[in-house]
Amino acid sequence: MSKKFDVNDKGYYGKFGGAYIPEMLYPNVEELRKRYLEIIEEPEFQKEFRDLLRDYVGRPTPLYFAKRLSEEYNTKIYLKREDLNHTGAHKVNNTIGQILVAKRLGKSKIIAETGAGQHGVATATVCALMGMECIVYMGEIDMKRQKPNVERMKILGAKVVPATCGSKTLKDATNEAMRHWINNPTDTHYIIGSVVGPHPYPDMVARFQSVISEEIRKQLKEKEGKETPDHVIACVGGGSNAAGAFYHFLEDKNVNLIAAEAAGKGVETGESAATTALGHEGVLHGSKTILMQSNDGQITEPYSISAGLDYPGIGPMHAHLFDSGRGEFISVTDDEAMSAGVKLAKLEGIIPAVESSHALAVFDKRKFKEDEIVVLNLSGRGDKDLETYIRWGGY
Repeated sequence: MSKKFDVNDKGYYGKFGGAYIPEMLYPNVEELRKRYLEIIEEPEFQKEFRDLLRDYVGRPTPLYFAKRLSEEYNTKIYLKREDLNHTGAHKVNNTIGQILVAKRLGKSKIIAETGAGQHGVATATVCALMGMECIVYMGEIDMKRQKPNVERMKILGAKVVPATCGSKTLKDATNEAMRHWINNPTDTHYIIGSVVGPHPYPDMVARFQSVISEEIRKQLKEKEGKETPDHVIACVGGGSNAAGAFYHFLEDKNVNLIAAEAAGKGVETGESAATTALGHEGVLHGSKTILMQSNDGQITEPYSISAGLDYPGIGPMHAHLFDSGRGEFISVTDDEAMSAGVKLAKLEGIIPAVESSHALAVFDKRKFKEDEIVVLNLSGRGDKDLETYIRWGGY
């Protein structure tokens, strides 16, 4: 089967991707590019990775038929319960994989960036597990709105460093982590949390997260007698959970891939993170992709009620899916997402992360047929977002 939507050997998805990096970062990225496939395809690596996913993370996560939600929208809805992973989100799939790679590269220190804090917690967790030093960069604003996750990272032994420049959110945390890596090239591995950054990060992260769609195929076969749903829905900031949910369906043209991006207070309000609606081609954090920028190429500050989607670009894989028409991208406002999150809580007894609520809002914006099977990747749980829900709903 041809891999039309897979990465090529130079790190490109169509015209997006690559490795646009400063010279000082070249040795680190090149070492990783040359060795990542060799390392992660080793049988010993795969055994350790799979054993930890099963025994430490708690995989496979359930594929849950949401009966009352299905009745509400008159279609057949399954939820992939990544919120039930250890640490509360899909992020740990990737951090387990990357820290095993870092050990085989002989690195002793780990740095990371985080928006909602889920990737930071997942990184701090695996560093504690492996006994490695951990520094997490986080936007100063995100540290305030995701305070429980900041405290969790500190309890796990990580040092959390605020990013105080720019919008003080995920973009700026990523900038700070990149600077740290440039200044500490020999002993440090940078665990990027999404399918962004220079090649090979987008491909490596997507491969670690692809366990999600691998499980969906097997579980759907058991429940429905076939491996492919009609639609897969996931939220997209950088896009790691969507990449994992889409990965094993990319070449199945009968599966519609739907990405929900954060429109904030509205696409045209100037307070939005709807990248495909507002962005165009450019280079961000080491790869060519679609990003929000001014006419002279300056990054436009994004806005979203969800810290994890508050990013001015999308990963190059998603840029290719959008550009080629393979993926359907839908913009969801703060209010639409919060309303959908509360609806899931009341119908199914599940409080989702605000990021996942953006994916749930697709059901209010797009009609599905009664006999269609829709799988939604519930990327994280809403414990960290209780204050946001309380402020929005007046509970």
